[in-house]
Amino acid sequence: MHSFRYVDGSLKCEGVDLESVASEVGTPAYVYSAETIRGNYRRLDQALAPLGDRMICYAMKANGNLSLLNLLAKEGAGFDIVSGGELFKVIKAGGRADRCTFAGVGKTATEIDYALRQGIYSFNVESEEELEMINAVAAKAGLIAPIAIRVNPDVDAPTHKYISTGKSKNKFGIGLDRAAAVYERAAALPYLKIRGLQTHIGSQILKAPPFAEAIRKLTPLVLELKAKHGLEFFSIGGGVGIVYRGALQSGDAAWWKGSAENGVEEEAERLAPETYAAEVIEPLKALGLRILFEPGRFIVGNAGVLLTSVLYRKSTPTKNFVIVDAGMNDLIRPALYEGHHEIEPLRQPKDATLEKVDVVGPVCESGDFFAQDREIPVLTPGDRIALMSSGAYGFVMASTYNARPLLPEVLVDGEKSTVVRERQTWDDLISGEKVPGEPA
Repeated sequence: MHSFRYVDGSLKCEGVDLESVASEVGTPAYVYSAETIRGNYRRLDQALAPLGDRMICYAMKANGNLSLLNLLAKEGAGFDIVSGGELFKVIKAGGRADRCTFAGVGKTATEIDYALRQGIYSFNVESEEELEMINAVAAKAGLIAPIAIRVNPDVDAPTHKYISTGKSKNKFGIGLDRAAAVYERAAALPYLKIRGLQTHIGSQILKAPPFAEAIRKLTPLVLELKAKHGLEFFSIGGGVGIVYRGALQSGDAAWWKGSAENGVEEEAERLAPETYAAEVIEPLKALGLRILFEPGRFIVGNAGVLLTSVLYRKSTPTKNFVIVDAGMNDLIRPALYEGHHEIEPLRQPKDATLEKVDVVGPVCESGDFFAQDREIPVLTPGDRIALMSSGAYGFVMASTYNARPLLPEVLVDGEKSTVVRERQTWDDLISGEKVPGEPA
């Protein structure tokens, strides 16, 4: 489900009119639905309930606003983190380090020490040299570091090449052929405690079989490690995708339907939590271990929109452009991943006329676009639109390129909207900078 729909001609998030939000906080701005986030988490958790001992660790790289982390911590979520800063934010938001897994190929000694002292649940180790680093840091701190090794099952998941992580050519994890030997090496290091095995085959996957294939390929190793090293958990990562394309139906909270975001124009349905669970539960139950899941986009992707206003129209002999006040620095997915985001006017058009346009931003790059040759309702300067399904990898990947301040973030819960991050000012842009020779 998601909680964006037209009501009496106005696009609403839950019980809040998005035109009113745009007027109050200005554009561009991100808006998130608390109801959608809770609903996504609960539906996935319920679908996985037959497993019994399980932990859903939200991958906070998808969206790390403190209000969203706090909301999920209250739901009982753990967290999948990839930096010391992310762990710091989880703790500030009311989450617990002992419900966090620490992933990433480039953990620094400072980050490892901080996570150890906070009581991290497990480090997901990506290389043999990282094993040595964690052991050395733990020895210096006089602590035992809990670890899981990320094993790469060499599964080809149908997704964009930039978010495929399960193939042997990717930078992530240890190859399946070497994993047992690396676990032996870990067992010989005195300041490490083997706790689990982790895998993750990629992001934005819309079919269940690749997940089942990864489990099947790793099961013999998991059982061997359980017998030899007392394995406690098996984490199968995240990657369950959402669907970005489709029409918003008036008064209906239906999921988006349309093309898979993998650079291929093909019709695809969203992978429902129940379908995913049906594919993975039985082989996982047979292992007799705690099972970890690390969803990110699935929880927050459809829960957010980016509001933006039309500034100008421009026509050339070959193109019609609609220029808006949001740019690629605010939402980079279209430029970086060829990502598709539905464009919906905040006021439902009375005229059904469509026109083919490029929707572009003000950033000085030809890659600064949100849609190309897209048929959308006719827009004129002053109109406001929502770029749908922007809750994941939106604000967290934003920058101040072209000296454009970072956007505000708004959380809607029922009929209440709260600014949960203030818009940056121009003064904020130069905070921390100085010209040599001038007084601080």
